[in-house]
Amino acid sequence: MNNQLANILHFADIAKSSACVSRELRLLQIRIGEQLCRVLTSAVVFVILLLPAAVAQQASLKHSGGATIQGTVLSIEGKPVSEAVVRLEKKDSPDIVETKTDADGGFEFSSLSIGSYQLRAEKSGLQSRSADVIASVGRSSEKVSLVLNSPGQAPGSGAASAAGAQAMEFTDKPNFTIAGVTDWTAVGGHGSDSALRTSESLASETAALKPETASHATGVPGAASREKESESELRMALASEPHSFEANHRLGRFYLDAGRYSEAIPLLESAYRIDPSNGGNQYDLARAYEGSGNLAEARKRVGELLAKHSSADLHRLAGELDERVGDPLSAAREYAQAAELDPSEQNYFEWGSELLLHRAVWQAQEVFHKGAKAYPKSARMQMALGTALFAGARYEEAALRLCDASDLNPSDPNPYIFMGKIQMAAPNALACVGPKLHRFVQQQPGNSTANYLYAMSILKRQGQSHDRQGEQQAEALLTKAVTVDPKCSEAYLQLGIISASQRDQDKAISFYEKAIEANPQLADAYYRLGVAYDRTGQSAKAKREFELHDQIKRQQAEDTERQRREVKQFLIVRSGEAPGQGVK
Repeated sequence: MNNQLANILHFADIAKSSACVSRELRLLQIRIGEQLCRVLTSAVVFVILLLPAAVAQQASLKHSGGATIQGTVLSIEGKPVSEAVVRLEKKDSPDIVETKTDADGGFEFSSLSIGSYQLRAEKSGLQSRSADVIASVGRSSEKVSLVLNSPGQAPGSGAASAAGAQAMEFTDKPNFTIAGVTDWTAVGGHGSDSALRTSESLASETAALKPETASHATGVPGAASREKESESELRMALASEPHSFEANHRLGRFYLDAGRYSEAIPLLESAYRIDPSNGGNQYDLARAYEGSGNLAEARKRVGELLAKHSSADLHRLAGELDERVGDPLSAAREYAQAAELDPSEQNYFEWGSELLLHRAVWQAQEVFHKGAKAYPKSARMQMALGTALFAGARYEEAALRLCDASDLNPSDPNPYIFMGKIQMAAPNALACVGPKLHRFVQQQPGNSTANYLYAMSILKRQGQSHDRQGEQQAEALLTKAVTVDPKCSEAYLQLGIISASQRDQDKAISFYEKAIEANPQLADAYYRLGVAYDRTGQSAKAKREFELHDQIKRQQAEDTERQRREVKQFLIVRSGEAPGQGVK
């Protein structure tokens, strides 16, 4: 039987002309007899029928003298993976070609027709996320890094998940309970102080992210819809009917949406006196009180509404108010209730952000994982999950989520800024970040931040090996950054460090001075300037810069400690544990 299979494979290789097939059949008849020949004839006919389709499939992707796509497959630890299967699929085409990685994890597809492609890799049950690549004739494409991370999905599971995301129900209850709060001395997370400070900063920036399409609907039964009417028209309507609920409410809502809270409150209060039962007006009144800073009155109104009926929007607003008055424990519970009543993208995001702000890192990851699963096209949910993963020292996974977010909306600078920050704070270079930051610079060449972050990524990637070409590229990007924005102090600082490494202390001193001029609180610039002065024999100046550095660092440490004390950390109990056990 093995000999038969070998002969069948042999025929598959030579089945390019019918004459060749006939000659081989005659030889085979002599060796193994007429019966086996009939079996092989059927197999050869089958191969011949399939061959044109296979040739056409390869030809649709191949193009003589075309473009080349190269890359590397890496493990989650950043090590090259050999013998991984890499698949290339042209967008809007069902055709797929495959190759395997070499001993260094590298792969290449050449002679491709121009267009957009998707790459993915897999090995031993692990697979990478799909990467979008544009192949263009006449230029080399940038190398693509594919990281094997997650187990493969069953066929069709991705499509089913995406189709049902919006209809998801909150059936998977959280496996934790917030038992209390403590001060920042019990702060969680892992890694260096630099990573912790980056994590804290990104947590605040994450909470401030806005949804891509903000909705003005309140979600409260009876709420008036927003009407596109001018202020003068609404005022005229109120003047003609000063005791009308509609006239008061509509003008009050107009001012509320415009952020003119002091003008909105009297009108919404008038509408409330006319019709105290209208929940929509009372909800708007609570929002106006919140906007004006009258949090006590806002909480009172929300409490009255919740006593009548429970809704996700009311619980979410109650959570916002609780957080603002310094009651994060109540805020987290309100956000959890909102997500249970309505597992919307906004409610998942607000709940997870509250947990992350108060250093419930692993629980925030759990909530954001659920949110990302339910809303895979939400860029801010992917960013939030990436921030939570970074806070737990899961650096590669965090980078992948931020890279995915940048693919969902490539023109949004936020994912690039986040991934640039975690790249600088992580102990090692993160595989997917470099190509994405390169895209950021290509899309926004006049963006100072884009140039700075990509330069820092190049310098990080060099590691311990000195690469003069990479250093020159980074230097050019940093120069572009300070040219675009003369206040880009960090770029001046890095230019100074590069100059110092080239033993040009005078040039380094000039850059350090410009960094300090752009940002007088940049402590590292004072220290570097002191070192440069010391190496040029200017000891008195060096001493002064070192003293200024120490003074600024002490002040910044005091400010950081004060800010951390203002943010209470949650104490968590896992499901099934008795109170006092498993608290962290």
